[in-house]
Amino acid sequence: MTDFKDLTIASFREGVQKKIFTPKEVEDYYRKSISSQNKNLNAYLEVFSEEDSPKKNERGTLFGLPIAVKDNILIYGKKCSAASKILENYRATYDATVIEKLKNEGVSFLGRTNMDEFAMGGSTEHSFFGVTKNPHDVTRVAGGSSGGSAAAVSGGLAIAALGSDTGGSVRQPASFCGVVGLKPTYGTVSRHGLIAMASSLDQVGPITKTVEDAQILFDIISGKDAYDSTCVGKRKGSYKEGKKLAYPENFLKEGIDEDVLKNFHDCLKALSQKGYEIEPITMPYLSYSLAVYYILMPAESSSNLARFDGIRYGLSISGKDHIDGFFKTRREGFGKEVRRRIMLGTYVLSSGYYDAYYQKALSVRRAMQQEFHEVFQKYNGIILPTSPTPSFTIGEKSEDPLQMYLADIFTVSANIVGVPALSVPTGSVLRNGKKLPVGTQLITPWFSEDALFSIGNVIESIYGRGGGI
Repeated sequence: MTDFKDLTIASFREGVQKKIFTPKEVEDYYRKSISSQNKNLNAYLEVFSEEDSPKKNERGTLFGLPIAVKDNILIYGKKCSAASKILENYRATYDATVIEKLKNEGVSFLGRTNMDEFAMGGSTEHSFFGVTKNPHDVTRVAGGSSGGSAAAVSGGLAIAALGSDTGGSVRQPASFCGVVGLKPTYGTVSRHGLIAMASSLDQVGPITKTVEDAQILFDIISGKDAYDSTCVGKRKGSYKEGKKLAYPENFLKEGIDEDVLKNFHDCLKALSQKGYEIEPITMPYLSYSLAVYYILMPAESSSNLARFDGIRYGLSISGKDHIDGFFKTRREGFGKEVRRRIMLGTYVLSSGYYDAYYQKALSVRRAMQQEFHEVFQKYNGIILPTSPTPSFTIGEKSEDPLQMYLADIFTVSANIVGVPALSVPTGSVLRNGKKLPVGTQLITPWFSEDALFSIGNVIESIYGRGGGI
């Protein structure tokens, strides 16, 4: 069987058009890879059989392209559990808009991938179905919450995948696994059919092997949608031509791994040699981003997860009355991290604390948006490490929520203010004799994804695909 592990969306499309290979040959290869490797990685929660796979549009531009889908994106008739016991046997009654768009292009859905329960986590350790392992070192996490999707692409179990990003859940696992991850501008991609975590932050995004592939998928899944009132589709960004980038120096003072920081500065030097002017700046409100995120996100999550009551769908445990059944269902159905965030969110929304916490966080969010707007008046983009550390070992941070939350420090700001962000592999750091991928993150103005792809392609040309690992 031909080795299709390094196939990209672009090379798949070209190979099929030139009749070098057939979509069936490629799909068979990836199914065989899943069969041999998934038991070790736990990237997929379910693999769709060829007979039971959703019907493909044979006239689509990507007919037969094998991709993976995160387990919180609805595919009609398929299970969609958000990696939670409470939805373990739930079957989708409709297609998410992004799935409908991909079906129109003829893609082949291989299966649904593992994730942190209800997307709450940064390591895929908070899945009811077990942890996903990093293909570069199976003693380490794949990142989260879209860890299954990132591991599938990195490990050669899919050409590309869909994830969702609420505070870095596409970009951080992409960084940990040495692949590309895009968080689009809020509102460019429909959230219809995405199981909601925090509605003002969530956005579906692609995880791919190359920047070009991320652009191909983004162009397909983006667009206005009548089923999502927050979705405005693509718009002309306020991006101005140029090669002037900024990095918030005040934000890189502490809490970042020395090797990751060196990797980041090496990337800045390499970009400078490509003609980019890169300047250190100060963004005072950026230092509050993690605090703001961990008020807004739990508040919205606690509201969104109120619908899981054991009555309408999902797990249902009987009690002596409705209230008792409600509590028993949620106690049994939700994992520890989900219960923690529901309690946090309910607390900050409660009487007496709403103004002190939630309203104040909204005020800082507006100030952050203004701060980003001012930076983009002068610079074409912002550049940051994607994560303060490389992938950590399984179990290293799972019992320390604060340490786990700090893993989001460089990614949450893009979700808070709604701008697009892209993680691109930029080499590796050495840990115990193994090369662990590291990613660099690009942030550009609202609706300026084209600028992200442009700079991302330059970085990819420097380091090679996958950061040259």
